[in-house]
Amino acid sequence: MNDSRLQQIQEMQRKEPNDSFLRYALALEYAKINNIEKAIEILEKLIAQDTTYLGAYYQLGKYYEQSEQLQKAVTIYSRGITLAQLQNNKKTMAELNEALMLLEN
Repeated sequence: MNDSRLQQIQEMQRKEPNDSFLRYALALEYAKINNIEKAIEILEKLIAQDTTYLGAYYQLGKYYEQSEQLQKAVTIYSRGITLAQLQNNKKTMAELNEALMLLEN
């Protein structure tokens, strides 16, 4: 684990607390050190404050799956699919649909 990368992102995020990309990156760094609970917490807050940050939906769904919160994963994937449709983002919509399909099977 590269603690300095986590620290760098934390410092940047302190300076720009509303930067969605930095919050997303911070969540990914926590997941890399197997702190899935912290990653989930960050992504839940991110989506609550920036409902249009599409990338967060896939990652949050995956982290819910890892922590065996399967109904939450289904819900977040479904919300992401709706958002991807609104944004006309076919690639992300396909990824979210696939994740949802695999989870439901």
